[in-house]
Amino acid sequence: MSYAVALQPGLEHAVITLTGPDHPGVSASFFAILSQHNVQLLDVEQAHFRGRLALAAFAGIAAESVEALRRDLEASAEESQHNVSIEMGSDLPVAPQRQRSTHAVVVLGDPVTAEAVSEIGRTLASFGANIDRIRGISDYPVTGLEFSVTIPGVGDEVSHTVRSALAALSARIGVDIAIERAGLARRSKRLVCFDCDSTLITGEVIEMLAAHAGKEAEVAAVTERAMAGELDFEESLRERVATLEGLDESVLDAVAADIVLTPGARTTIRTLKQLGYSTAVVSGGFIQILEPMAQDLELDYVRANTLEIVDGKLTGRVIGKVVDRQAKAEFLAEFAEDSGLKLSQTVAVGDGANDIDMLTAAGLGIAFNAKPALKEVADTSVNHPFLDSVLYIMGVPRHEIDALNEEEGVSGKVALS
Repeated sequence: MSYAVALQPGLEHAVITLTGPDHPGVSASFFAILSQHNVQLLDVEQAHFRGRLALAAFAGIAAESVEALRRDLEASAEESQHNVSIEMGSDLPVAPQRQRSTHAVVVLGDPVTAEAVSEIGRTLASFGANIDRIRGISDYPVTGLEFSVTIPGVGDEVSHTVRSALAALSARIGVDIAIERAGLARRSKRLVCFDCDSTLITGEVIEMLAAHAGKEAEVAAVTERAMAGELDFEESLRERVATLEGLDESVLDAVAADIVLTPGARTTIRTLKQLGYSTAVVSGGFIQILEPMAQDLELDYVRANTLEIVDGKLTGRVIGKVVDRQAKAEFLAEFAEDSGLKLSQTVAVGDGANDIDMLTAAGLGIAFNAKPALKEVADTSVNHPFLDSVLYIMGVPRHEIDALNEEEGVSGKVALS
């Protein structure tokens, strides 16, 4: 067995641990005692959880100093209500130097039960995967846990096989489970592109317009078939837009004012902007409706179809190229290039079949309360109605979101806005 840093002459390996209530000065006292016995530090880890502290040092110590060190630590621990232990070289488990986890697994649920975590652990273990660390990343509006995991093997095939197993488990136990490669690949994401209808906002704009024309039921039926992949999107769009012929253009302002953001949307966009991400929306809807919302949210990019207006009336036609499934992916590539990014550094979020190409092209594709056709190709699925789940999947914990909100003068738990 070898270690990255050699022991000083005359020292033996030891693991020294301290656990108990956390308060200022505990760590300082611990290391002060170690220094009195000339301990060499090789590795240290400290964790704080709900007012409890766990502190461990992988160290080198002279054998003749061990009992004196133990007495001094125990004397200090008795006063501070801590527990201490020292394990020497021959008693230590044979393990390599700590390594970087290969994957991050995010679990979201309301609730997340011990049984669910047990099932996830068993599924990962069936692939020889080791759970290196678990941390809580959200306590509202859903419970979120992040697992740092090491999975043997290399390549996308390993990720895909484990992802498929976790997706099947997710459907069975009722929690969302996302898996992504850990490390630089995960942290390099810098652009997030959202679909609009039923993703960034709660409704379907074309249906809101159709309601003003008395064609709501007719348009909704066509929309559902198109989003399920049963109809060509461009053909279905033109068919639905035709029902709007003759509407006064003032209807566009009325519909824009009635848009309702998905719970967590404002928090999600604000957080991404504060963290330096570029943000975008690409929609098969209409630019006249989306632009006011995009300006309000300060999105960097917005693309959608343009309704033709003549003499203050909608003609029932769209102008220019239709924003369909292929166009969404092309716009994502355009945004990435404009931002100086690779497609692997992008995240795409959508809910329908016309988002398939965009999510497939992105470095991370997230299906948000999506149709089955999209879930089949997405990297992961979210089945809770809160858009801030996207942040958790990207590894942004709730406490950091709240801290950024406070810096902006937004206090309290405001994920639903």
